[in-house]
Amino acid sequence: MFLQQLVQTSRQVAATSARLAKIDLLAALLKQARPTGIETAIAYLSGSVRQSKLGVGWATLQAARAGPATAPTLEIADVDGTLTRLAATSGKGSAELKADLLRDLFGRATPEEQDFLLRLLTGELRQGALEGIMVEAVAKAAGLPASDVRRAAMLAGDLGCVAVAALTEGAAGVSRFAVRLFQGIKPMLAQTATDVADALSRLGAAVFEFKLDGARIQVHKGGSEVTVFSRLLNDVTVAVPEVVDAVRRLPFKDVILDGEAIALTAAGRPLPFQTTMRRFGRKVNVEGLRDALPLTPFFFDILYADGTSLLAEPYARRYAVLAAHVPEAQRPPRLVTSDQREAESFLDAGLRAGHEGLMAKSLEAPYEAGARGAAWMKIKRANTLDLVVLAAEWGHGRRQGWLSNLHLGARDPAAGGFVMLGKTFKGMTDELLEWQTKRLSALEVRREGLVVYVRPELVVEIAFNGLQQSPVYPGGLALRFARVVRYREDKKAEEADTMETVRKVHGA
Repeated sequence: MFLQQLVQTSRQVAATSARLAKIDLLAALLKQARPTGIETAIAYLSGSVRQSKLGVGWATLQAARAGPATAPTLEIADVDGTLTRLAATSGKGSAELKADLLRDLFGRATPEEQDFLLRLLTGELRQGALEGIMVEAVAKAAGLPASDVRRAAMLAGDLGCVAVAALTEGAAGVSRFAVRLFQGIKPMLAQTATDVADALSRLGAAVFEFKLDGARIQVHKGGSEVTVFSRLLNDVTVAVPEVVDAVRRLPFKDVILDGEAIALTAAGRPLPFQTTMRRFGRKVNVEGLRDALPLTPFFFDILYADGTSLLAEPYARRYAVLAAHVPEAQRPPRLVTSDQREAESFLDAGLRAGHEGLMAKSLEAPYEAGARGAAWMKIKRANTLDLVVLAAEWGHGRRQGWLSNLHLGARDPAAGGFVMLGKTFKGMTDELLEWQTKRLSALEVRREGLVVYVRPELVVEIAFNGLQQSPVYPGGLALRFARVVRYREDKKAEEADTMETVRKVHGA
């Protein structure tokens, strides 16, 4: 497939706000893709590349744009091949080699293709082709139910490989994707409820659990073998030996558990999230840190047990299996009720215990892997949103030399991209400012005066005192008294809160 075909479709998708029209355009393009190019097309249409790290900055990309081609000749396989060589280039002289590769690639691209490549490689491609729409486009192109494709993508953790199977083998190819031990499954996600009453109005009688401020884990056990995955499905087994030991002791032959690992004080109160996260990613001196900062696992769901998938079972049934095999001390405190006063009292108890709020869950809902449906809701006493950093401004005075004032945005799934809601420089320690400056500098795509624009990858939890109408920001709303709570490196930008959630908070 020629890159020009994909670029034209991308522009058409970005130009329409109608979801069905976007799906039709994407499906028509996917039908034209060769089997070997489907995964690359899916990635580019979703605004990403298949290579994890390219190691090139804005200045290098800008310098490569000189001398565009007059006619489209590039195929997406050419682009993917160049990016693969780029990612593999390292060591002495690698900067010059990478610059040469990019100049050659951009030199073969038309002006329109150059613009697309620049935005793709800097993470600024805004076309509204997020994963939900891409799933439906793949289903339409393959003539399959969207639910089948969505389920396969959630189980595989990769829409690209599912798209290849769907478009080349149809229903038979998609049906091969099933729950498999030691293959991470995207975790089920939660929407935000404004309070207990809001959750009950939407769920009726519900399960309420203490919302633990720990690190999400998914644990797979097969015989004596145990693997622990993080929220992002990274293998973190070596970093959490006490979790491995705890699951080995459970009376399952095979199992997949969903839960949280958290560091507690001697009195059993939760330590800050950042303290817990010190344990993750550690590969050396694990036992030493384990002694100084032990983790306690809590499991709140079960996806698979002794050869049987439980994903389609209602939560009440899944929890019954969990409770029959996992000790109460390894399950979060919970309450089943439809009474608002009882639920609010339970929320108060969770807050007094040092937790950040409650989770409210439907008793009847299946486990919707990867979905942020209305079956799970998070309830916090303070207003918080998970937003994406779009830019930052260089500080002055005591903050001279640090990137300080953050530009914050919520996701806009319909149009693609992010909608800015305001700025903040509050809630930052010197240690956080130093880390933030290094991290954001690595994500820089361009500068305008004191403002450094970055790839929208970092998620930050923001507390605020309310939202107000604003003619300044494109969404018409602005945060009041926003302050940083913590960065959420365990979340991807596509997991940040949406403008729909923001509007619900404003209207509450």
